[in-house]
Amino acid sequence: MSPGKVLQPAVKMKVDELFLCWLSQPATQLTLKDCLRRIKNEEKTEIGTADSGNSKNERFTNNSNSKQCILGDTRLPFSPPKLSTTLPLATPSSSRNISNVRATRRSSGAKVVQTKKEETLPPSHSQNIPTFYFPRGCPKEKVNIDAVIAKIERTFSEFPNERATLEDMGKVAKACECPLYWKGPLFYCAGGERTGYVSVHKFVAMWRKILQTCYDDAAKFVHLLMNPGCNYLVQEDFIPFLQDVVNSHPGLSFLKEASEFHSRYITTVIQRIFYTVNRSWSGKITCNELRKSNFLQNVALLEEEADINQLTEYFSYEHFYVIYCKFWELDTDHDLYIDRKDLARHNDHAISTRMIERIFSGAVTRGRKAQKDGKISYADFVWFLISEEDKKTPTSIEYWFRCMDLDGDGALSMYELEYFYEEQCQKLDNMAIEPLPFEDCLCQMLDLVKPQHEGKITLHDLKRCKLTNVFFDTFFNIEKYLDHEQKDQFSMLRDGEGESQEVSDWERYAAEEYDILVAEEAASDQWNDGYEAELNPVDHQKASVLKYQMEKRPFFEMPSHLADVDLDEYDYEEDFE
Repeated sequence: MSPGKVLQPAVKMKVDELFLCWLSQPATQLTLKDCLRRIKNEEKTEIGTADSGNSKNERFTNNSNSKQCILGDTRLPFSPPKLSTTLPLATPSSSRNISNVRATRRSSGAKVVQTKKEETLPPSHSQNIPTFYFPRGCPKEKVNIDAVIAKIERTFSEFPNERATLEDMGKVAKACECPLYWKGPLFYCAGGERTGYVSVHKFVAMWRKILQTCYDDAAKFVHLLMNPGCNYLVQEDFIPFLQDVVNSHPGLSFLKEASEFHSRYITTVIQRIFYTVNRSWSGKITCNELRKSNFLQNVALLEEEADINQLTEYFSYEHFYVIYCKFWELDTDHDLYIDRKDLARHNDHAISTRMIERIFSGAVTRGRKAQKDGKISYADFVWFLISEEDKKTPTSIEYWFRCMDLDGDGALSMYELEYFYEEQCQKLDNMAIEPLPFEDCLCQMLDLVKPQHEGKITLHDLKRCKLTNVFFDTFFNIEKYLDHEQKDQFSMLRDGEGESQEVSDWERYAAEEYDILVAEEAASDQWNDGYEAELNPVDHQKASVLKYQMEKRPFFEMPSHLADVDLDEYDYEEDFE
């Protein structure tokens, strides 16, 4: 037998072995010969009962008056007129009819065949369990699909030759009872990208199939954006949808003439979508993840909210502007990649060197090419900055936990905490500040987190803690650590409880940084061509900021081919690890 082969029990072989052993015994052969002789003579054969548990050696004793068959402790007398044969049964004291005996019986005369009565089995309990798993949404009461299709056909009848362009798809989306900005996915899913229009027949066939297989908005949205054969969304699937938002949303109209910014804005929004929605860190958004998030609600708000900056969770242009400016300050060669030295300059070297090494180790970044070259992309920086400025969200807690978990065992040991705290002590010594001994710091952190198991801190412990920002900053952000040391712990705890209903730390940071950037731009503004006077104050501010960036940064002086938004340069094809 090969060494990799696993032994498997062979019940049939064992049964056959026992049967041959029983059949080879002399007593068994005598019994079968006697039974066969009586069957040939058409004598009546009676089958009695026997105890299989007392089966022993069998023997026949011939007397002058009678013959007896002894099987175990059971003796059955039989004579020529009345014959009886005892065979071992599977169950003690259980009788069977002649059809249940495995021996083959043949007779020269007529034979009676008795059929076994099939017992009706009770219904399986699983039949009473209602369906509870609906990967494409729970079916609601019957939807009148024909009425929906008729409404769509009436809408298409308003267009020339019953063909809808991308500009017409807003009316079609409303006829489908979908949010306005589903128009792009509807258009592209029906094949409009190839021909520039969608015919009524092709669209109706596509939408009818979706109505018959998808029962909620999450399943429909995934079906519209996903590649054929997939049941999830990757980052590239969002590009056509977001490009349509950039082209048609009134809050982004000032970007129409600056196509160079389209790819950067779309990249930022995609990273924020996956940062919030893709809770599995797989790089693939499933229907279930989309269903649990608030992304589709924000997509619906695009129609109602003219100011894109009010949608702070995904689409805010101000947030994009802050992130991109922070990255541009670090990316000195403007190749859209930064190395360890570049990232170390963030926030005046506030992040410890050991933590930066962990970020570049691949614990939280994607793209083997960038990791091989010792760099991270702009997409990775989006995750870093949001996690750095708001350490209370589930994704940011997971981000920094992955970085601090050096051995990847799912828990932070005291050794790992001391490893990061050592560099903090060195920085404090350089600043002529006496550091707190590690033992005292550890006691404070354990009192803060209150881990369930002694000697280690798990991810679950940190998610239960309301001051995770204090915990993380203590070990790798010296500036914020000193800020926390100057505050009262009770006031921090009170702020942490009250902030759950207010703006997040990230939203507060983005608003403050945007105001600073606008003030810096206004101080150096030298545009006097009268163009700004024709704009309202909001557009004037956005246009002046945009012009300032395009003037000061030579990367955007040449027309770019990135208007069509190709994310391949960021190595998005690989999943998060």
